[in-house]
Amino acid sequence: MKKQWIRLAVVMVGWMILLLFVVNSRPVNQYIAGAKREAVHADLQLNDDEELRQQIKAWAKERTEPPINARLDRVWKAIPGYNGREVDIEASLDKMQRSGKASPEQLVYRQVNPQITLEQLGAQPIYRGNPQKPAVSFMVNVAWGNEYLESILDTLDKHQVKTTFFLDGSWVKRHPELAKKIVQRGHEIGNHAYSHPNMSRLSPEMIRQEIGKTQQIIQQVTGITPNLFAPPSGDFNERVVAIAAQQFHLKTILWTADTVDWRKPPLQTMLNRVNKGLGKGSLILMHPTEVSMQGLEQMILSAKQKGLVPTTVSQVISSQRLDTP
Repeated sequence: MKKQWIRLAVVMVGWMILLLFVVNSRPVNQYIAGAKREAVHADLQLNDDEELRQQIKAWAKERTEPPINARLDRVWKAIPGYNGREVDIEASLDKMQRSGKASPEQLVYRQVNPQITLEQLGAQPIYRGNPQKPAVSFMVNVAWGNEYLESILDTLDKHQVKTTFFLDGSWVKRHPELAKKIVQRGHEIGNHAYSHPNMSRLSPEMIRQEIGKTQQIIQQVTGITPNLFAPPSGDFNERVVAIAAQQFHLKTILWTADTVDWRKPPLQTMLNRVNKGLGKGSLILMHPTEVSMQGLEQMILSAKQKGLVPTTVSQVISSQRLDTP
């Protein structure tokens, strides 16, 4: 009889240990926590509008992000602002009532503009987007390299990426069909002067001619009037930036990181260089060269692995958020 009681006690202790293990296991805890959350959300659906509104306000406090003003930086010059976001309380309430679900995933956001915009900084060169914006642009300056353009366009299409091509005016005049093809593939077009001069060495009249002739030929060939200007070789001064802005309504664009592809570096050397400069708001300079053609896919993939969206220069330097309509 005594042995039976001992066996029974051992069995009961074993069941208690097993029960404790099951209750405290991660899947069970996750299930219980999820059930509690669902119960909270379900209760909110059953209560009146005011209780749900208060819950939305509580969620909103944790998810509101203030806007960032545009500013002038000693190194990077004009840095664009970045919109904040806030929860639209009434729109969120309406959405939850219509869907029958009450959770943070149902919140409706709206963007909040900065008090100081890029335009308010005046005529300044731009080297990058806002360092909080998860976007990057692989901008292409085109004055030669026709043999690599088709492959570059195909790679961009493959990864559903739109970027910005800065076109030399004399190149557009010689190769109008290629210029049209770039536009037809959905890419942004910028001005790269007419004859690839050192812009800082030109008189005001010659600066106007270089920019103006290119604006005219691009408009005639593609129907597009650019609003971005990339000075050849990155050579410029305040006069160039001022004339581009005041007389042609063009923003002067430089770069955050350079492939230096025109020097024909080894592919891995170029990729390493780009990867170091690949971050939020980066503008990556490239040309239609063999090494950039070979490395473009990996550069795009590297950007995406870092959580960055490859897009046009205009999108990168815009204050618009990518995560909020």
